[in-house]
Parts: sequence; structure tokens; C-alpha cells
Amino acid sequence: MDDATKENLLGALENVIDPELGIDIVNLGLVYDVELDEEGLCTVTMTLTSMGCPLAGHIEADIRRALSDLPEIKDIKVDIVWNPPWGKDKMSRYAKIALGVPD
Repeated sequence: MDDATKENLLGALENVIDPELGIDIVNLGLVYDVELDEEGLCTVTMTLTSMGCPLAGHIEADIRRALSDLPEIKDIKVDIVWNPPWGKDKMSRYAKIALGVPD
């Protein structure tokens, strides 16, 4: 997968908003990796802000909706991992400013 494709996938994922924080999952630093294989399987490796996140299903459905618009994607796998753990240090400068988190 080339850099342009990866940027395109991440751009689509920026449309997925964390319902609790109101910021997209890419800028929150929740997306660790996104891959697309030759068969069109897109794998999103990500975490959540907390293990007991009640909105995991909602976020996964939004990811599927955002990526399903891309013609090269035939199937989507969302892989939720807990290592490395998420922390405020993974947030983009934009997300920190929007949430009032000190740099």
C-alpha cells in the first residue's frame, strides 16, 4: 500500500467522531495503523480511550460506514488493541487545543 492510499484511508477515518469527546479518532490518536491488502481487506488497528468504553460498537459501525465509501475496499476488519495503552500524548496538537489539554 502506498502513502497516498494510507493518507486517503486516514482521511476517511477523520470523519469518525468519538461521541464522548467530539473529536475524530485519528486526531485523538486512537488509530494506530491502517492497512489495505491486495484483496481489498482494510484492517484498522486501534484502541479506545478506556477498556470499558460503552461506545465501542458505535465507533466500529462509524468506521465501517466511513471506509465503505472507498471503492478499493471490499471488507473491513477493526482490530481493537490495548497495547500500547492510549494516553493524551497520542493526541494531535489540534485535538489537544480543541479539548484544552496542555501540551
